[in-house]
Amino acid sequence: MISSEHPLLTAVRNGDTRAVAALLQEEYGTAHARGPHVAAALRLAAGALDHRVLDALLKLADLDALDLDGIDADGRTPLLRAVDRGAHDIATALHFAGADPRVTDREGRDALAMARHWHTTGTGAGVHRRTVRDGNGEICRELVIGGQTVRDGHTAILTHLESCCEIATPFAELLDRAMAEPEVGHPVWGAAVVAAAGRKGPALPPVWDAAAALRHHPDPLARYFGADVLRCINLYDESGEDEESPFDTPLVDLFLPWVEQEEDPRVMRPLAAGLADAMDPRAEKPLPALTRHPDAQVRSWAVGGLHRQVQQANTDALAAVLACTGDTDAQVREAACRALLRAQADDPAPCDALAACLSDSEEAVRVTAAMQLALRDDHRGDALLDALDGTVDRTSPYYWPLHDVWRHRQAR
Repeated sequence: MISSEHPLLTAVRNGDTRAVAALLQEEYGTAHARGPHVAAALRLAAGALDHRVLDALLKLADLDALDLDGIDADGRTPLLRAVDRGAHDIATALHFAGADPRVTDREGRDALAMARHWHTTGTGAGVHRRTVRDGNGEICRELVIGGQTVRDGHTAILTHLESCCEIATPFAELLDRAMAEPEVGHPVWGAAVVAAAGRKGPALPPVWDAAAALRHHPDPLARYFGADVLRCINLYDESGEDEESPFDTPLVDLFLPWVEQEEDPRVMRPLAAGLADAMDPRAEKPLPALTRHPDAQVRSWAVGGLHRQVQQANTDALAAVLACTGDTDAQVREAACRALLRAQADDPAPCDALAACLSDSEEAVRVTAAMQLALRDDHRGDALLDALDGTVDRTSPYYWPLHDVWRHRQAR
């Protein structure tokens, strides 16, 4: 007699995140499902390198039931298998969820040792590396695993694990690891920047100095790394609200002249992000002009930094944000909608611009505009939000913003 597969496992095989979420929440009747098939579902999702389904399982299932450190037939945990295959997003998701990197395989290697091994010798078993050009024409390295293509993440995983284990990889080594991948969106860039910017105490000032020195480097990739490390050092600063950040003013001192002379659009992204996050009022000056920059990511960061100026009814800032609701890039339009939330209540232009975005071609822009209208007590987006009722679960990016809308409505 052939037994049918459990619906949860079928949903995972099909990559059906909505069905996975529904089964976890409805069939098991709890926000933290503990059913007997949950652990098998985790291994199936991790093995298929399906990050969306894995994320749903990690959010909605009971962590004990998932058995994150369970050993498979090959003697490996899901984390070790992800490290072996260079699947950075899967490995880090499992690690952040609580998977223990100290568990060893049959050869006695833990996650760090395995990552270091493949970083040194090449890719894992059954994995093939190839070099291609992305949609922007930039060279990037990929891994082909069982017919699936993923980014080569062995070095990124190693860098992440070293940082978590408080291994202080030298700044020059982190820079070399990042620059070995010419695509700045590769995971190793983020891992290397976080590792450098996350230093504590006396180890941090030398990192600041080394990153600042890169602003004059002839290679834009080095300048990008330096700018991103500097802005993350300031972003990660743990000074209290009543304390002045020791890095905020120095960052603005560096970034204001730098942004005027920088020509590479990639380097402009962390520069715009750093100015957008800075508390020094001087940082706000170039942001309206940067909303018209040719690079969409620069425009998005600049718009995101104009919230305070919009709230203060700064004419130039408001005009820039209103213009960005019609930007060619959806991410910029969405950022502009968010920036209009705190605009003056007696000015009809912000709500009219948000209402115009209700017919945007991108769902994320439409939903964001409707949520901002609701929070401004304008009912023109209510029908769109009401249509979402019952369709949004905790795996949706709309879940918590919509929760704020429902709470606002109840408070009226």
